[in-house]
Amino acid sequence: MPKPSAQVTAAEISRLAGVTRATVSNWRRRHADFPAPAGGTDTSPLYDLEAVRAWLDSRGHATAASPAEELRAALRLHTGSGGAARLLPLVLAGAQRERGALTALGELPDGELAARCHDAVAELADTVPGTDTVTYTPADAPLLRALLHCVRDEGGQTTLDILAERELEDSAASGAYQTPEQLADLMARLLTPHPDDPYPARVLDPACGSGSLLAAAARHSATGLFAQDLLPVQAQRTAVRLRLAAPEAHLAVRAGDTLRADAFADLTADAVLCNPPYADRDWGHDELAYDPRWAYGLPPRAESELAWVQHALAHLPPGAFAVMLLPPATASRASGRRVRAELLRSGALRAVVSLPPGAATPLHIGLHLWILQRPQPGGSDLHRVLFIDAIGEQRPHDLPSQHGSASSTTRSRGGRAPLDWTALSTNVLDHWQTFAADPAHFTDHPGTACAVPVIELLDDLVDITPTRHVRVTPRSADPLAVAKNARDLEDRLKESALALAASCAGTPWVAAEEEARSWRTATVSDLARGGALTVHRAVPAGRGSQDTPPSRSHTGVSTLTGRDLATGSRASGDVDEQQQTADSTIIEAGDVLIPGIRAAQGGGARVADDQDAGCLVGLHVHLVRPDPDRLDPWFLAGFLAAEDNVNSATTGSTSLHIDPRRLRVPLLPLDEQRRYGLAFRQLHRLRVLAREVAERTEETTGLLTQSLTSGVLLPPEAVVG
Repeated sequence: MPKPSAQVTAAEISRLAGVTRATVSNWRRRHADFPAPAGGTDTSPLYDLEAVRAWLDSRGHATAASPAEELRAALRLHTGSGGAARLLPLVLAGAQRERGALTALGELPDGELAARCHDAVAELADTVPGTDTVTYTPADAPLLRALLHCVRDEGGQTTLDILAERELEDSAASGAYQTPEQLADLMARLLTPHPDDPYPARVLDPACGSGSLLAAAARHSATGLFAQDLLPVQAQRTAVRLRLAAPEAHLAVRAGDTLRADAFADLTADAVLCNPPYADRDWGHDELAYDPRWAYGLPPRAESELAWVQHALAHLPPGAFAVMLLPPATASRASGRRVRAELLRSGALRAVVSLPPGAATPLHIGLHLWILQRPQPGGSDLHRVLFIDAIGEQRPHDLPSQHGSASSTTRSRGGRAPLDWTALSTNVLDHWQTFAADPAHFTDHPGTACAVPVIELLDDLVDITPTRHVRVTPRSADPLAVAKNARDLEDRLKESALALAASCAGTPWVAAEEEARSWRTATVSDLARGGALTVHRAVPAGRGSQDTPPSRSHTGVSTLTGRDLATGSRASGDVDEQQQTADSTIIEAGDVLIPGIRAAQGGGARVADDQDAGCLVGLHVHLVRPDPDRLDPWFLAGFLAAEDNVNSATTGSTSLHIDPRRLRVPLLPLDEQRRYGLAFRQLHRLRVLAREVAERTEETTGLLTQSLTSGVLLPPEAVVG
């Protein structure tokens, strides 16, 4: 029976050829000899791999794919037994060989290649768990060659990540998330509250996952790395990653259930880093009820996080630190109140840091960092706990120094803004190190950090959520200065309100004749074909695309996003955030900007001014560049944003996409266009002023409400006596 041919998707063809998916779609439409679908569905066709390779080779595209994409394709197409996990040890074995040796190894016959790879992996039995069961056969040869080429050309770490992502997909391992490198670095640095102290030599991660926490510790000079994980693939991944990152370190990695079967039960580490699994009700509550690790109380069945906290403390000598990444509910759930109280009374909990949403998976909530220290025998329990609200550092607390609203920048980004990890890490470390040097005299930072005596935390809730304790208004706020700021805000609000009233007073709007005016129209597509305008947009870069990245000259240039248009804000993105775009268009004054997705709050087209000029067009923004000798930009923007016009050009059911090519424009003389353009410009100014009034109203009422409720200001007619 002939061996069934492997099939690939259009996305995989794009990666193999090193082009975008749009290019593959063009090939399918324009070239009659492009291979016909061999399977799949009409919407998701599959193509015969060998036929595709032959077609690409005939057009010079067969060698365009990178070794990384070749490996991804080989993993998907491989029909042999076993998952990607059995290849993880081979990454380390390959990385330990010279480039020439890898080339020579890949040229061996299939049977000899499989045998040599098996022998190389067997040598790693003491380093990588599970290698004693790894075997390779001649049928694996194409996959083995792809892996060796990827190690040779892309490096061991890239190859490792490709294998790990594939294995985690295959195993459907829920909750197996990698700790971001920036967060891992912050956690590793928090282990040394006194910068002059030596870094902990032996660091333990009892739920190591991908190994990123221990890799960060190794970068900071940890020399003993101990790791355990429930998933064998994660343990193998960690072992390979750490051996690649820190070849000289002492490494011990084990697979298994840490809480039930601690592989390092006799280890006393110098520090612990951990991002444990969350909300695990099957962590061993019943069989571990009398475990000596629960020195602060038996963790409730629903509080597996508190079991991990005590497990970490049990592996530390007195005075050593642990840093844990935990969900925010651990700080406030009623079921964990008694354990939290004991952690506070003993002095084991030193600090809690609330991180902004997006810092780590799950991205929609702000996780917490707990900084713990194994109490010294006989140590005093009269101490304070540091709370840092890193979310608060992104909120404006001071009055705006210029005419604009202080909150406009934060609001314009909307959703989840990219984190400034440098600023966040610096602020958290500065607060922690200052507190650790002298807890009793730590100076609170309004809206960011405060130190709270333990006695004040031991109430009925024992809620240690940072936002519950960090005050926005300083206790030492100057009431006279706050009152002056409030008056300044009210004055600015009055100025904006007067400007709004003046802009809509006495406008001589003229009625049409007995019937509404009608005119001939043309679509934007028709006008573009006639050369009256051009349409531009940012092109999304396909996954694995080999398109040229944004020019270095664009580094630091702001990018105008669809949300900016919808909210009437200035460009809020930057080139680094827009890496998903394969092409960029520079905005010029006079361009008409149209949102690509219709927003619920409205917000239509606008004409770019001098502040928009020089920015890049981001995703979900269409740029229409009119010929000024034929089209007035404000006339064009006004008619393109008309509700009936947008309705006729909107497609979709959930996300409503605006197709600018279907928008219609009246065919009027340029002089008459300019008359309409002046009117549309006035309406745009009216909209901008109204938005400014709303923002300043929010700013003023927010300050006054906070000042009244914090006791800094009194009601206007209050009498103190």
